[in-house]
Amino acid sequence: MKHCMSCNVTMSDYARTDLCLLCIDKMAERDTRVGNGATKSDGSTASYYELPEGATQLQDLIGHKDMNAQIGEIFRACYRYGEVEHSEKMRDAKKIKFYAEAEIARLEKL
Repeated sequence: MKHCMSCNVTMSDYARTDLCLLCIDKMAERDTRVGNGATKSDGSTASYYELPEGATQLQDLIGHKDMNAQIGEIFRACYRYGEVEHSEKMRDAKKIKFYAEAEIARLEKL
């Protein structure tokens, strides 16, 4: 049997999510949409932080969130920040800055 990752209640093995219906309802009450369609959270864990089912690597999250190239590169650099030999923290920080500036320039043209 599966268990809800929030309240640990027993669920059917066929449940499509990792949360029970009660927790999903509570989350929906907590998260409300604001005028621009964005989600407003009460400060606790929000539904937009949940991982998509089957996500096993960063590329799954990048695709799920439909990130463009700049945002995807920032996300990757933040995740590995200072952890790999070929990319020390300063290199990662400069890469993050470069792609953030490129994204700002792109948005300013819209």
